[in-house]
Amino acid sequence: MTDAPPRAPRPRANGRNTLRVLTYHRVANPEDTPTLNPRLISATPAVFAKQMEYLAGRYCVVSLPQVHEAVVSGATLPPRAVLITFDDAYADFGDIAWPILRRLRLPVTLAVPTAFPDQPTRTFWWDRLYGALVRTSRSELHRPPLGRWPLRTIRERRAAFERTRQYCRALSHEEATAVIDDVCRMLGAEPAAPPSVLGWERLRELAHQGVSLCAHTRTHPVLTRLPPEQGREEITGSFRDLQREIGDITPAFCFPHGAHNDVLIDMLKQAGCALAFTQLDGHNDLGATDPLRLCRTNITRRTSPALFRLRLLRWVTYVDLWRHRA
Repeated sequence: MTDAPPRAPRPRANGRNTLRVLTYHRVANPEDTPTLNPRLISATPAVFAKQMEYLAGRYCVVSLPQVHEAVVSGATLPPRAVLITFDDAYADFGDIAWPILRRLRLPVTLAVPTAFPDQPTRTFWWDRLYGALVRTSRSELHRPPLGRWPLRTIRERRAAFERTRQYCRALSHEEATAVIDDVCRMLGAEPAAPPSVLGWERLRELAHQGVSLCAHTRTHPVLTRLPPEQGREEITGSFRDLQREIGDITPAFCFPHGAHNDVLIDMLKQAGCALAFTQLDGHNDLGATDPLRLCRTNITRRTSPALFRLRLLRWVTYVDLWRHRA
């Protein structure tokens, strides 16, 4: 039995069985974690609390098991159904986001990259790179073909981070890792930082309290840039890790960076996965949408209150489709 059961859905029919899925990464004030990439902050604590209060009052926030049941058995979701998801299992989910959600009795899904818990020396590459850039004593970075970048101010360091990040996005996983390793070496020794990802004991506590955990690979690579067998091991290994550490979980998966293709979808089917989340914008009609390619709406610090409310509306789906085609 879990503490603070989720808010019960309103018992009304929802003929289309539609679902909006929201994506968060971190809830924090940037100044509290100056060596972590601030782009991953989806909302400050105050803004997040207001967003959740809005959902609690006007929408029906559903759990991952409810969505799973709707997919596998055709059960009907309540009207105005919203699923809240958090990627990457950052520590501030447990410290900041979960207390707000728990107070409002809102269910939530946490996607865990399973090679990171209890591994303090393992850091997401974007945080490792950002931390090295903001901590370095060097005044310049020169690495072909990245070019020569001044590092005298925080603005220049952030510009170097963005240039390196964009460059690595076009590389294979192995090539990108080598570039990050080389740049961090050039910037000097990286001081030890506290673990940024929740440990297994804390994850077990959260699961006991009602948080739904799902797989998010082991090491958070861009799966479409891996050899097939390595991608398969990332997928199946993450399910094995969660089964070993947590026990039975809903067979769901979040694609890192949203990257997916038909080969990966087949791997998920073979692994017994029933739900998978991409980063494509839009609502989901569970009667028509492929449950292994579910759309999500990414929330960032640029999501104003008005935009947050708009993006929950079904007609905005068509705007999203037009925007991506454009």
